[in-house]
Amino acid sequence: MTSTTGPKNPRNSYLVCLYSHYYFILLKIICQKFDIQAFSTSSILQAKAEVRTNNQSNMVMEFVLLGFSLSQPMELLVFMLLLPIFALTLMGNIAIITIVYVNLRLHIPMYYFLCNLSLLEILFVLSITPKMLQNLLSQAKAISFWGCITQCYFYFFLGTADFILIAIMSFDRYVAICHPLHYPVIMSGRVCVFLVMSCWLFGFLFTLCPLILLCQLPFCGPNVINHFFCDYAPLVWLSCIDTHFLLMIEYVLSSVVLLTSLSFTAVSYLYIIATVLHIPSATGRRKAFSTCTSHITVASIYYGSVIFMYARPIQGRSLDLHKVVAVCNVIVSPLLNPFIYTLRNEKVKETLKEYLTRKSSVLQPEP
Repeated sequence: MTSTTGPKNPRNSYLVCLYSHYYFILLKIICQKFDIQAFSTSSILQAKAEVRTNNQSNMVMEFVLLGFSLSQPMELLVFMLLLPIFALTLMGNIAIITIVYVNLRLHIPMYYFLCNLSLLEILFVLSITPKMLQNLLSQAKAISFWGCITQCYFYFFLGTADFILIAIMSFDRYVAICHPLHYPVIMSGRVCVFLVMSCWLFGFLFTLCPLILLCQLPFCGPNVINHFFCDYAPLVWLSCIDTHFLLMIEYVLSSVVLLTSLSFTAVSYLYIIATVLHIPSATGRRKAFSTCTSHITVASIYYGSVIFMYARPIQGRSLDLHKVVAVCNVIVSPLLNPFIYTLRNEKVKETLKEYLTRKSSVLQPEP
């Protein structure tokens, strides 16, 4: 690739400059806060121009995803293991959306949020897994420059939206259990739509500025990414200039999103547990806990894997261990989501049984 210049449309160029301007204001504030040497866009652009002048013929046009570094028979075995998991993940999350859509009794805020979570999971899996499965069967394992940038963006966009939505779902359960009489007013249809739209919009905008900076970095070789997808840190490490500051920014921003969402979720469930323990009826306590257990399980899996991956200092990360945990985040978590909610939710199980019973009665021939 000869260059990574911005879009030619003047309006798009203005928006890119505007986002970059405000983002670097944030970077300078963090610099001052953590006593880090100043960093500016001019340093990237100047270094990029020098690299382009000296290495015009060596600019990277594609990347190679190293993956799991296994033998070909082992890669085929991993492919055969991951393919059914991928199919089950898609079918399970599509089933949740279908069940909620066909059953009017499930048209309430909790299941509206659950449908959006399933939609996020479907898009999240589709952004990573198909290319990973293709590379397991291929010797080349190549991905284009812009394909890599796009994959990286959607991974963080959808992942950020996931964590915000989990925090929103915890707030929904808090209002339902701790303030049941005010629940219809607080969690009205308009409020639910606003919360979901905010979740998607925040995820979209929050990851936009780091990716703009990533696109501005010069890449002149090597082009081998030591991962099975285009993660931010392994991609930034391949740049021709010093990117220590950008990696620190990734660590800070990831920590802010994860720990803020985790704190909000944890506080919500602490209030829920305190309220449930004061319910005099054992049946009522059991019903309230069963409603929240699935939410807590899903949240624990998400936060545990991603905090391990991104909320630790860059220097302390083992790439091989990072890949193993990434498999849990990319493959296992989206698979568990529909099954945890289906197996632990009585309304979903009843709806699924009714649907299967109707289908079987239709398929049976009349006597």
